[in-house]
Amino acid sequence: MINVVIVDDDSFIRESLKVLVGMDPDIQVSGAAGDGGEALKLLENGAVADVVLMDIRMPGIDGVEGTRLIKRDYPKVAVLMLTTFDDDEYIIEALKGGASGYLLKNIPPDRIIQGIKTVHEGNMLIHPDIARKLASFLQPAPSDTAPCPLESYGLTKTELSIVSAIAEGFSNKEIAAELFLSEGTVKNYITEILSKLGLRDRTQIAIFYLKNQR
Repeated sequence: MINVVIVDDDSFIRESLKVLVGMDPDIQVSGAAGDGGEALKLLENGAVADVVLMDIRMPGIDGVEGTRLIKRDYPKVAVLMLTTFDDDEYIIEALKGGASGYLLKNIPPDRIIQGIKTVHEGNMLIHPDIARKLASFLQPAPSDTAPCPLESYGLTKTELSIVSAIAEGFSNKEIAAELFLSEGTVKNYITEILSKLGLRDRTQIAIFYLKNQR
């Protein structure tokens, strides 16, 4: 059972999501909050959460700050953002704060449910359209801080392919199928990639790729 906390300042959306998400037999809504601060208090008061479904733009503590606070105190909780296409800069900050990806508010309910399951499995969700926009935001200006070629970090060809696939939002299962590897082997590769790059998780791998691709 996946325990989910829903965070949205719109009570109608919040209650609608509770009903929609709660219909899946694998998901249990363990709490709901009106902003990031309330969500953090729920967790501090004992609410169980595997995934937090977090709106971005909220009065009080917004989704970006809420994500940072939750990941600081509860690093094993996956945070999945709810956003719109004009929230690019918010998405960047949320990803830097540890979010596992984002969903659009106008997508079908089954996509929301699948997104929750995807991040719960340790995967990322970055829509390709937004991934391309993120790259332009994350690229430093040409200077002494210009990005280094990815190959300069000692990554093998297979590791580079996996990094690219993670940035595109592929799951371990999808990467395994694409590269004709087992899921266990993909996981081992990801562990080695994290070690080589000195990164914490898949989110940081995606940001690293977007910052350093040429």
